[in-house]
Amino acid sequence: MKRELSRLFRPQRIAVIGGGAWGNLVVEQCRKMGFDGDVWRVNPKGGEGVFKTLQDLPEAPDASFVGINRFATIDVVRELSEMKAGGAVCFASGFSEAAAEDSESTRLQDRLLDAAGDVPILGPNCYGYINALDGALLWPDQHGCTRVDSGVAILTQSSNIGINLTMQSRGLPIAYMVACGNMAQTTQADIASALLDDTRVTAIGLHIEGFGDLPGWESLARKAHRLGKPIVALKVGKSTEAQAATISHTASLAGGDAGANALLARLGIPRVHSLTTFLETLKLLHLTGPIASNRIGSISCSGGEASLAADTAHNLDLIFPPLSAAQTTALSAALGPMVALANPLDYHTYIWRDEAAMTAAWSAMADPNLALLMIILDYPRSDRCDPIDWEFATNAALNVRANTGINVAVVATLPELLPENICTRLMKGGVVPLMGLTEAMEAAETASKIGKPSPLDLCIPSMKANDQTTLSEASAKAALGAFGLDTPKSEAGSNPAEIAERIGFPVVLKGEGIAHKTEANAVALNLMTPAEVQGAAGQMPVKSFLVEEMVTGGVAELIIGVTKDPAHGFVLTLGAGGILTEILKDTASLLVPSDRADIQTALMSLNSAALLNGYRGKPAANLDAILDAVDAVQSYVLENSDTLSEVEINPLICTPERAIAADALIRKA
Repeated sequence: MKRELSRLFRPQRIAVIGGGAWGNLVVEQCRKMGFDGDVWRVNPKGGEGVFKTLQDLPEAPDASFVGINRFATIDVVRELSEMKAGGAVCFASGFSEAAAEDSESTRLQDRLLDAAGDVPILGPNCYGYINALDGALLWPDQHGCTRVDSGVAILTQSSNIGINLTMQSRGLPIAYMVACGNMAQTTQADIASALLDDTRVTAIGLHIEGFGDLPGWESLARKAHRLGKPIVALKVGKSTEAQAATISHTASLAGGDAGANALLARLGIPRVHSLTTFLETLKLLHLTGPIASNRIGSISCSGGEASLAADTAHNLDLIFPPLSAAQTTALSAALGPMVALANPLDYHTYIWRDEAAMTAAWSAMADPNLALLMIILDYPRSDRCDPIDWEFATNAALNVRANTGINVAVVATLPELLPENICTRLMKGGVVPLMGLTEAMEAAETASKIGKPSPLDLCIPSMKANDQTTLSEASAKAALGAFGLDTPKSEAGSNPAEIAERIGFPVVLKGEGIAHKTEANAVALNLMTPAEVQGAAGQMPVKSFLVEEMVTGGVAELIIGVTKDPAHGFVLTLGAGGILTEILKDTASLLVPSDRADIQTALMSLNSAALLNGYRGKPAANLDAILDAVDAVQSYVLENSDTLSEVEINPLICTPERAIAADALIRKA
């Protein structure tokens, strides 16, 4: 059920229910932020200016902070629902956030949801929110927000992280800070979608622990793209082993985080991995929105900083394009013959303290084909040094933005070398103050990756825990072959020498019933005679064998794996295959189903893509055959999703003509 959240987040009448310090702080924070609506205290003990019951209020409140114990919370929420209040923050903990499925806590949460009915609630176990646009706070603690006219909305699944983020001194205008609690009713996607409707919100930052309702996330991504308001995510859980160890390589490669990566990519929401980059990216998005490309320019007065800028961006998807003829001409006129011209640019210090000359030189670097121009400036400590000379540099940066209209950032190599008052000045002039060279480069890369969401159309597997069975390799290949996978000519049996003669030499001999055959000495390649086959069989710890034609002419080996991820759907892993798969860890992950264009893009993103394209004079692999193989695996997965646990092809031997599954594994319930 979609609930209207505008009254809750943009209230005119606030009720604070319950006594004690928490309630006092909610009232105090509203007054300090200049909230001009009504703030009503409700407490059965009464007192000056305090209403004893909700029924005594002049009107139904738009937003209520329910700061009482969990049992009483249910009754109050029911009463708010009956009086058609706008919504409530449920502060109490002890519901299902840390409870067993059949516990009293879970039953209490069910009662709370029933009591709420159509009225939206945040939480329970929720700190609430700060609306710094209107000064409306349902927030029982200190914070660092100030009133703003526009800004970003940040949603966290941790109240403490929310508090800490409000204390930032980076010049980022925070319009909303929302702690989502355990999201028993109103999800993070629901909240973000509602905040997008506020025209004063410029971008959304999400601290995510888990996704939950995937259609809700898809709807949010589409709405954000339609409104031109970018979203960036800080998804935690990267190091958590979300899947039990299995016998496949794919599961160890994908882990529990690959599904989250693939889902965010499908939604067009870029992911960052630190709070500092999260804030710097939001700052950039607030002023520029998504930047048009990954082409950036850098200006500094030091060759060391120019080199450091290039090195910091080296492993990121960023480009320092060579200077154009127009840039070279303009820079030569501004800087003279003593400066070597390049991007990143070291302009030396000849023009330092000359605001007009600095403006001219930096403007000359501001080519319209750059998505972002970074001016590296480290400000001195004002308590020990005189920062007056940096006034010229600040003005020059502001002039460049005003004169050229391109996206301009002032970047401090160390976060502490860009004072908050300078950040505020730069922001007002449309220049992005980015604190920390690493964070600045990561923010630029992230802002260039805001994308259009693709339809999910996901096949979500059952979460039931079933006993698993592993098909034999021959059975797995036969099953996948029925969906179009190219497999070698093969036959299983206990007399491998006879089988080999029927298949034709050379052959591969494999011991049946062993998962990691190479490690168990259960694979022999390029056997040329019956005697060689018999000798190899005698060295293997099995009595049943699979004999296959020896595939030759391979130019690359790939892995195609699919693992069941109940949170995100089936995760498709593509990567460098063969015996070094887990050492190389050269993989890309997508969600099933993915179209051929996205699969091809993923393949070309691999470090081993050069092998597929033809490396050092070798022929290229047949890309269409590889895409056909991936499509065959996806078709099998979709047809067997109710019982499937995982599928793996490793290696897929890629030749100029074919893509052949040399080994296959299927686990099913």
